[in-house]
Amino acid sequence: MKLVRSLAAALLAVVTLAASAQTKWDMPTGYPVANPHTVTLSQLAKDIELETKGKLKIVVHPGGSLFKAPEIMRAVETGQAQTGEILMSLMVNQNPVWGLDSLPFLAVSFDDAYRLWQAQRPVAEQILAKRGLKLIYAVAWPPQGIHAKKELKSAADMKGLKWRAYNPATTKIAQVVGATPLTIQAAELSQALATGVVDSTMTSGATGVDSKIWESLTHYHRVNAWLPKNMLVVNQKEFDKLDKETQATVVRLAAEAERKGWERMRAYDDESVGILQQKGMKIVTPTPQLMGEMKKIGDEMLADWVKQAGADGQKILDAYRRSTPVRK
Repeated sequence: MKLVRSLAAALLAVVTLAASAQTKWDMPTGYPVANPHTVTLSQLAKDIELETKGKLKIVVHPGGSLFKAPEIMRAVETGQAQTGEILMSLMVNQNPVWGLDSLPFLAVSFDDAYRLWQAQRPVAEQILAKRGLKLIYAVAWPPQGIHAKKELKSAADMKGLKWRAYNPATTKIAQVVGATPLTIQAAELSQALATGVVDSTMTSGATGVDSKIWESLTHYHRVNAWLPKNMLVVNQKEFDKLDKETQATVVRLAAEAERKGWERMRAYDDESVGILQQKGMKIVTPTPQLMGEMKKIGDEMLADWVKQAGADGQKILDAYRRSTPVRK
């Protein structure tokens, strides 16, 4: 009888241990520890571990240390990582919908970008669900400007530049203006600049700070072309393994992280440009000629996108235009 009680107690201990066992998720991202996007991810991971009392632990892997930025979507989809942060426009070759937030001058402010995201989100969730992924949240980068070694007064001044591209939109712009596009992700930008592989790029002040761009380039043109978004996704099967209480906690904290993430990036826009200026870069208000030529490129890219994106794209665009004035 004593043996039976001992076995029962041991079995209960095993069951209790299994019930309280910690689940560990890996979360790769392509950006450094101090980047505001990574700060948002790290805080979310801490909050989830705290509120679930350690049932779910998320390990953030910054700077492309676990998977490089273009590899993260596939890693989460195949279960190599349970969750990960992805720059949407990196996936435009898989579905045109992902390229909407990188169309020049469609959404040029945080308010515009947020309205665009509200229009885009339902379609994005459907696309991800078909791939076994669940959307957690999305947060915009600051507006994209042009970093170069000289002042650019027109598109003609961009001809011959060695242009760092990070998605199809930045590649297309380079091709139109006669620059040479070279695909380089954020984690490799510092080295590419230092070695002279590139001498210009279209990106935010935030990425400029991350890469210490002032060590190689001298001018930042605030064209505010678009605000690309990073999104956090999780493998749906991994999410489904969580108990209902933990699932609800993740969803609730993710919504709060998204809100704080947008606020953090709004504040960081002027802050990052201020850092560039303090480090000696000249902050340039673009000429009317340069802006006009860039907007023309944007109009052409939008027309091409509508043809490629089909019904889903038109649905998003119509919803966005109903929520904000159409730009001329």
